[in-house]
Amino acid sequence: MTRDVVKVYRMGDTEVRALDGVDVTIRTGEYISIMGPSGSGKTTLFNAIGGLMKPTSGNVFIDEIDVAQLDANELAWLRCRKIGYIFQSYNIVKVMTALENVTLPMLFGGVPPDEAQDRAVEILERVGLGDRLLHTPKELSGGQQQRVAIARAFANNPAIILADEPTANLDIHTGEEIISLMKEMNRERGVTVICSTHDHKMLDISDRIVWMRDGKVQKIARRDEVDIEINTMKDKG
Repeated sequence: MTRDVVKVYRMGDTEVRALDGVDVTIRTGEYISIMGPSGSGKTTLFNAIGGLMKPTSGNVFIDEIDVAQLDANELAWLRCRKIGYIFQSYNIVKVMTALENVTLPMLFGGVPPDEAQDRAVEILERVGLGDRLLHTPKELSGGQQQRVAIARAFANNPAIILADEPTANLDIHTGEEIISLMKEMNRERGVTVICSTHDHKMLDISDRIVWMRDGKVQKIARRDEVDIEINTMKDKG
């Protein structure tokens, strides 16, 4: 939940309000898509929710913890144990195997090595990479690398998954596979998913859609309230 979140950037004498009093309540286990044009504030909101950026004012709550009030060490603990990240550029370690990439965050989180490896194998099998455990990113396709990133994001059983344009670098077919996989993981594990996206297919599986413009929430709609067609969106009614 965000409460009256403001983020101000200053460039010389110019003040830019990237977020301007944003209030959003997201329920546990919900799948939310954030949309908006470039400069709308969606990335800034995404970063504020994920503890990657502190707001100028306002509150961001995760499990009743105000992320905006945490120090660097507390934020590091929260990001490791409560939040999983999925990026459009995958951001997996190039010199590590799929197994090592998924094991790593669990080791940082204090999971014993043997348990971490067993859990990593299990989740990689779940995302369809049971036969690619020892492959490095250069030996994997883009879709397979994103599956590694998804497995890594879910490794520490987070409360929230933050996905930043997770299908942007994938072809249509692979993107659809990734979308289906994320929704399945959302349902199976009851994890809240917050996705910044322009992909209308991603919107189709969302519970609600948040539209951002000029640093404000323009509107929030349930999926069944919105008609989504190729390259078009319009409210029903």
